[in-house]
Amino acid sequence: MPTPKPTRLHRRDLTVDVHLDPEWFDRTLRQDVLDGLTSEFKELPPKWFYDDRGSALFDEITRLDEYYPTEAERTILRSRADEIAIATGADTLVELGSGTADKTRVLLDAMSRFGLLECYVPFDVSEGILRASSVELLTEYPGLRIHGVVGDFEHHLADIPTGGTQVIALLGGTIGNFGPISRKALLTDIVSTMHPGDQFLLGTDLVKDPSRLVAAYDDSRGITAEFNKNLLHVLNHRLGADFDPTRFEHVARFDDTDEWMDLRLRSLEDQTVRVADLDLDVHFARGEEMRTEISAKFRRSGVVSELAAVGLTLERWWTDPQGDYALSLSTLR
Repeated sequence: MPTPKPTRLHRRDLTVDVHLDPEWFDRTLRQDVLDGLTSEFKELPPKWFYDDRGSALFDEITRLDEYYPTEAERTILRSRADEIAIATGADTLVELGSGTADKTRVLLDAMSRFGLLECYVPFDVSEGILRASSVELLTEYPGLRIHGVVGDFEHHLADIPTGGTQVIALLGGTIGNFGPISRKALLTDIVSTMHPGDQFLLGTDLVKDPSRLVAAYDDSRGITAEFNKNLLHVLNHRLGADFDPTRFEHVARFDDTDEWMDLRLRSLEDQTVRVADLDLDVHFARGEEMRTEISAKFRRSGVVSELAAVGLTLERWWTDPQGDYALSLSTLR
């Protein structure tokens, strides 16, 4: 896959480096679907959930009573933001998967209160969302410089600008969507952008009663099921596929060996699906499952071990009052 030449959009206090050309999403989706649907065990990356409808459904999920991670992380940030700012002493916040920068404001507020805040570096795949949120932030934080990067975790972390004293944040439990091998690769790539003394703020969902975990990913209103099936709508719309979502059911189970939530779509009957744009016919046997997401859950000891394996030393560990979720702060020595 050819790498597009980056473009740079610049104003005095806002720079945006764009490393994704307009065709990137189509090329990547085609390759992911071709690889995932022709494998012996069918599997598709969860990033393709998020068209406009998928994003709206996930936003609805985060407000469900059963789905605790978003509010748990927000609770920690609200109560510990000052401690985080003081502990890092950073003047630059780099946020991976910045989105609308909703929770980020809590950290920016704290850094600003202590006279530390100079630069914010949002990294996201969506140029539109990144630019819109950046313009909002510039009106809220006079004197702030923003250097955004539009890119993909797997290809463009090396393009993150460096300078100042940095804290890199990966929030939202995003790390849990990666299996152990790809998780280590991601952490290694993140560390490669850091200098000694830089720090890493990581959000991780913690292991807990499996019944609570299953409820969080298979809610009583069926919103998560609709979110899971939205992947099929995306393939129909983007690749001319003819998936009938009513012929699949949502499956959410906790794998107590790997300690992750495993989300799948199970075929309710023998069927063949046509993906026209790939000239591909895909057979599903009755009861066959296609994985659409994993969401790993962590223990403190495991987080310490995985961070240490890439050269990071755990400095601080904060949880919400229920002990459901953790933010960890580690340093590159």
